[in-house]
Amino acid sequence: MNAADLGLPVDVPSTALFTDHYELTMLQAALKGGAADRRSVFEVFTRRLPEGRRYGVVAGTGRVLDAIENFRFDADVLGFLRERRVVDEPTLEWLASYRFGGAVWGYPEGEVYFPGSPILRVEGSFAECVLLETVILSILNHDSAIAAAASRMASAAGERPLIEMGARRTHELAAVAASRAAYVGGFTTTSDLAAGFRYGIPTVGTSAHAFTLLHDNERDAFQAQVDSLGRGTTLLVDTYDVTEAVRLAVEVAGPELGAVRIDSGDLLLVAHRVRQQLDELGATDTRIIVTSDLDEYAIASLAAAPVDAYGVGTQLVTGSGHPTCSMVYKLVARAESADPKAPLVPVAKKSTGGKTSIGGRKWAARRLDAYGVAEAEVIGLGAVPAELSDRQLLVELVKGGQVLAREPLDVVRDRHAAARANLPLSATQLSRGEAVIPTEYV
Repeated sequence: MNAADLGLPVDVPSTALFTDHYELTMLQAALKGGAADRRSVFEVFTRRLPEGRRYGVVAGTGRVLDAIENFRFDADVLGFLRERRVVDEPTLEWLASYRFGGAVWGYPEGEVYFPGSPILRVEGSFAECVLLETVILSILNHDSAIAAAASRMASAAGERPLIEMGARRTHELAAVAASRAAYVGGFTTTSDLAAGFRYGIPTVGTSAHAFTLLHDNERDAFQAQVDSLGRGTTLLVDTYDVTEAVRLAVEVAGPELGAVRIDSGDLLLVAHRVRQQLDELGATDTRIIVTSDLDEYAIASLAAAPVDAYGVGTQLVTGSGHPTCSMVYKLVARAESADPKAPLVPVAKKSTGGKTSIGGRKWAARRLDAYGVAEAEVIGLGAVPAELSDRQLLVELVKGGQVLAREPLDVVRDRHAAARANLPLSATQLSRGEAVIPTEYV
């Protein structure tokens, strides 16, 4: 059984209400005015990266495809819209048979992106495309922010594994999406069982301070855990005195003790002391796992410490200070009329204050230098230059309303690792800076 195919229930019968009121009122006006059937092209992009970030990470594409398939106006949803008088009866009749029948192109999930990158392109009638704006943006903005934070943390961690453990710091459904995005960005496991069930992500976990406090003394707690979970378990050693706890942990479990977890204090100093103590007690293979409000900077500061794995929660699921990517969904081209053969006309909002956009149906490619390292994100209209034809980034995801490109999450995760490795070395620097490669328009 593929758990990802189960489609866990959410709080509403379909994804159709994961939208804003004005998407439906625009639809009603377009239907009445006769423009609803005009061929249209919408693009998702961001005008800038979050401050200090060198690259973005595309995450959530698989969830977007699920959302498009499940965007259905069933009887209950239509009843809600009718009761609230959101739209009129002709519009409700149109919505009753809504099925997205257009095309979607996008950057493959796990790929990196830069300012202006056409991360997703949605094509079809204005009516069928405009309805998808909010749900697409809500997924991509959230998941890409988490994946970007995870990627920075994975770079800082090097070869040391990362455990996602932020479920208690966010909404229960957002926690599952965050775990998925973290896995894309380079995390190896999660504490969230719903994420393990829904997406097949490996799950881990042993005990919290409450388990130690439950018992009359620390020895009894350690003994109970080892008796139940085996000597390879991870014992939490900072409830009372770390030095005494490490001594008891090895005494109870023996040198075969799997790991100890440190969740407080000066992690750099404590980790060195614990490693020395473990080695002196003969537990040379016992690993040290650290937690406690870690972010990429804290992880980087522990690079020289004898730490074997990191557990990250709050900072990860909140995007490490950047919980959104500020992606937008803009109409960039539309047909001159409702005639299916009518030519597309580039359109764009004229605006001051940094909200400008470029009209037209775009392609994107990444130019490499002589060493195979990315040197520019190239975006253009019309024909793709021959020298960039094999470096195009957009792939077909949906055709005629049918999803074409579902992928195992491990494939997406590996793609991100490869994409990040092809960026200049400065991409992994945690110091503030601009995008690691420029965006060029041709």
